Amino acid sequence: MSDPAQTSGEAQAADEARGADEARGAASGTAREGTDTAAQAASSPTPRTSRRSEPAAHPGLTAAEVAERVSRGEVNDVPVRSSRSVGEIVRANVFTRFNAIIGVLFLIILVVGPVQDGLFGFVIVANTAIGILQELRAKKTLDSLAVIGESKPTVRRDGAPVALATGEIVLGDVIELGPGDKCVVDGEVLESDGLEIDESLLTGEADPVLKKPGDTVMSGSFVVAGGGAFAATKVGREAYAAQLAEEASRFTLVHSELRTGISRILKYVTWMMVPTAVGLVISQLVVQDHDWREAVRRMIAGIVPMVPEGLVLLTSVAFAIGVIRLGNKQCLVQELPAIEGLARVDVVCLDKTGTLTEGGMDVSDLRLLSDLEEAYVRRVLGALGESDPRPNASLQAIVDAYPDGEGWRCAEALPFSSARKYSGAELHSPDGDSATWLLGAPDVLLREGDRALDEVEELNSQGLRVLLLARAADGRGLDDPRVAEDVSPAALVVLEQRLRPDAADTLRYFDEQKVAAKVISGDNAVSVGAVAAKLGLPRAESPVDARKLPAEREAMGEELDEGSVFGRVTPQQKRDMVGALQARGHTVAMTGDGVNDVLALKDADIGVAMGAGSEATRAVAQIVLLNNSFASLPSVVAEGRRVIGNITRVATLFLTKTVYSVLLAILVVCTRVPYPFLPRHLTLLSTLTIGVPAFFLALAPNKERAKPHFVRRVMRYSVPAGLIAGLATFATYLLARHHYTGAGALDAETSAATLTLFLISMWVLAIIARPYTWWRVLLVAAMGVAFLVVLGVPWLQRFFALKLVGTTLPWAAVGIAAAAAVVLEVAWRWVGRRFPA
Repeated sequence: MSDPAQTSGEAQAADEARGADEARGAASGTAREGTDTAAQAASSPTPRTSRRSEPAAHPGLTAAEVAERVSRGEVNDVPVRSSRSVGEIVRANVFTRFNAIIGVLFLIILVVGPVQDGLFGFVIVANTAIGILQELRAKKTLDSLAVIGESKPTVRRDGAPVALATGEIVLGDVIELGPGDKCVVDGEVLESDGLEIDESLLTGEADPVLKKPGDTVMSGSFVVAGGGAFAATKVGREAYAAQLAEEASRFTLVHSELRTGISRILKYVTWMMVPTAVGLVISQLVVQDHDWREAVRRMIAGIVPMVPEGLVLLTSVAFAIGVIRLGNKQCLVQELPAIEGLARVDVVCLDKTGTLTEGGMDVSDLRLLSDLEEAYVRRVLGALGESDPRPNASLQAIVDAYPDGEGWRCAEALPFSSARKYSGAELHSPDGDSATWLLGAPDVLLREGDRALDEVEELNSQGLRVLLLARAADGRGLDDPRVAEDVSPAALVVLEQRLRPDAADTLRYFDEQKVAAKVISGDNAVSVGAVAAKLGLPRAESPVDARKLPAEREAMGEELDEGSVFGRVTPQQKRDMVGALQARGHTVAMTGDGVNDVLALKDADIGVAMGAGSEATRAVAQIVLLNNSFASLPSVVAEGRRVIGNITRVATLFLTKTVYSVLLAILVVCTRVPYPFLPRHLTLLSTLTIGVPAFFLALAPNKERAKPHFVRRVMRYSVPAGLIAGLATFATYLLARHHYTGAGALDAETSAATLTLFLISMWVLAIIARPYTWWRVLLVAAMGVAFLVVLGVPWLQRFFALKLVGTTLPWAAVGIAAAAAVVLEVAWRWVGRRFPA
């Protein structure tokens, strides 16, 4: 491998050619010798080690070399966006199928007149403008949060490490890697200190791959253990996973049951509109012998209400406002459908470290298990701490407590792995003594029945974390597959974990909301159970050792449903546990901050990562808690429930209108009577009984967990409501046709029918608004008062062509509406019992 700091044209060309060959090999599935060898090592039980490299061996590019590459365009310029562009937002809200339909009908009305029959067109313009403004606000929130949460890899420039944005990396840059770091570009390994990389997100291969100098690194993979550095050979759009990374972090409104269900409803409505329009035109123009202008007006009046255009807008607005509200709580929503998923969550899987406890730890005790002097053991621990340039939280606590490993030399090091549960180093003491030392889980390193395990169990029951320092058998190096067998225990290192002050309240919230919390940790089960019990988690007093869980999915799922705390869980087991819960019909949210959580986060319905967690977890999670606060989760879940619960509620209003509009059009065509309404009448009714109240109801608090089968749940109420409203309205209309005669008869008949339809629609609104609060009662009452104002003010009567004639028919219309309301109540209660959701 040539030094990336070389400036000759030949070296640069060679680097680029080799990078191109490697990328082509990766894309075509061609096996590479280095990767194959590493994969074989990964699949074997042999611990993987490497000698530590000198940190200054590859100083990186100079400022002049960087400038030269920038001038040639060899920059990692992939546009990673957290939201749609302004142009995309405008196009998405303006150029919709139904805006096109409504727009054409609006233009026709402008031709045939009068303008008040085209009010529905102005409503569409206003709704579209609201949608654009709300999404622009959401875009601003998302973009600002994405900058806060953006990862900055460490790059060597002029021999010094600097944190750079991914877009500033150039071809040939030397990028450092540590546990949890994501590979942002393709490259070739220069240095490896037990560097193990997980490529499962790209290849599907679950086992991490040991990387040695000369091996390739693919963008999108991440480090699970060890560290090292690699030279960038492919940047920008040429990188293997660049397009995947861009797509994963893009603002999206698709792939959700809610939006899929609405799209399906709208498709059915589209197919119904064409034959209905033809039938109405023929009915009004030929059978009724209307003037063509009047026939067109009546046809449009029958077609426009069929379109639940506000439902699409309201869904987008509710999602956008949800993003803004969560953004104000420092929650970055990387995919909009995550808000919907949150509403359906009934199981939350939590990792103890960083979630229930704070990231840091303190060494509280050192208990000797051999005749070694404590000073000697402290020096061994100090040397072990120095052997790992990227210590995890446990090892960092040991480094802080025992900084006295000077004079000891590390020959080989084995970084900690969640799968192994231990780390190690071959150490040489100042007096020439050489030994292999291991530091890890006592129940993994000690034989079953060892007397020290009783002491460990007692400490774990107090919620303390315990590590075992042990000396490997003579002659066994770190690369020996039996290195962890027959060890000689030297001491127990007791670590005290810091509980998050808000964790207990958060767990209590989930319990009250019927969301089951499952603590899934790699630590000792008894220790995890003790911590969870302190926080009041139900059934925490019966922790389960994950090593004893059945491998079969159904049996595992039963165990998971019964328990709350699971310890000694491997990264692959976390993934299996998520799958087992999903197989039993649960909607699972997974929280985590370490690389051992990545696979489970990816497979969970909703992945929630801590902002201070590893880069890999933030990359695959749908939601990132930038304030690193577990206490933010209740707000996140509540926001999801509010959005989806309210959309399901108000969708019934919109689709009730669609059903009665279709029914009225069919009845008019079949009975060969004039269509009773003009567009202005239905615009007025839609605004007062659907448009305005739906906007307020969609933003109201709602704590009910969202349920599946959106279309079925909405249609089971909107269909009977629409049929009852349509039949009652048509009955009033036919009664009025027999009662009124003369020149103004049609206007009087329309006014009576409008009164009945308004009252029934108001009753539907009153049902949807339950349970009542002061503002909901005020909202319904305000809509009723607004209609009375229209009926009572002369110029509004003329504008909307509404005037009740006499008293007999108006009271008859009220009576029919009251009877329909009673039938509606009975029908909805019967439907609720007969077709429970």
